[in-house]
Amino acid sequence: MINHRTSPALILLLLTALFALLTWPVWRWLWSEWWSNDSYSHGLLIPLIAGYLAWRRWPTEPLDGDNRGLVLTALGVGLFLFFVTRKATYLATFAMIIVLAGTAWTFGGLGLLRRLAFPLGFLVLMVPLPFVDRVTLPLALWTGTCSGWLARALGLDVTVTGAAVSLPNAEMVIGAQCSGINSIISLLTLTTLMAYTLDGPLWGRLALVAMAVPLAMLGNILRVANLLAVAQYLGVEAAFRFYHDFSGPIFFGIALLLLIPLARLFQCKMLRFELW
Repeated sequence: MINHRTSPALILLLLTALFALLTWPVWRWLWSEWWSNDSYSHGLLIPLIAGYLAWRRWPTEPLDGDNRGLVLTALGVGLFLFFVTRKATYLATFAMIIVLAGTAWTFGGLGLLRRLAFPLGFLVLMVPLPFVDRVTLPLALWTGTCSGWLARALGLDVTVTGAAVSLPNAEMVIGAQCSGINSIISLLTLTTLMAYTLDGPLWGRLALVAMAVPLAMLGNILRVANLLAVAQYLGVEAAFRFYHDFSGPIFFGIALLLLIPLARLFQCKMLRFELW
């Protein structure tokens, strides 16, 4: 067992300094991505939220270390160094989370690891994934097709052929910005946090998280169909230079509001007050 009675503050300080030094390239990359990648602009908040949840979940009784956690820590460090040297920074970030999990196991045993499972797992959502850019255009084309179908069902004269959208008064092209990927990632993060902070059956909380993607996609389809209606009746200028900028938050807010009745339907009605 690790002796926690010998200079615990010094041990913690040395481990924190070593961890910061080891993982500095990853944090520098994450910071750059959070500021430049619109899909992950919320990533800066995730470590802060995870840190708060870890603090709330921290046990009041003395920690009981378990040297078996050193195996997981060593595995995480090995993977981290392997991925960093090969410039696979996003995989190195996942390895960094494994290092944190192994450290929690080592110094607090499996009991601490179980208590911190969600805060540690929540960190995964801060990692920008490289394949996201590859799905934006196909997702945008699918959104355009669905939005065009909905617009025609509502009586609009709209034709969608691939990425081309034809209105009586304009010809437009569906771009990656119409994919709704930003809303999908943001709503998935929020519903995951919401499901954890609500008290309810496991199946209900998992169902709530599963609803994030279809809700975000539905909100984006309604938004694009609404933009087409504005473009036809008020002109392209009004639709894409004025209405386009604030329609996104409006429909994202609608998707968020729909989570409230869904949470009640899935029997997730009360907050877990021990987290606050």
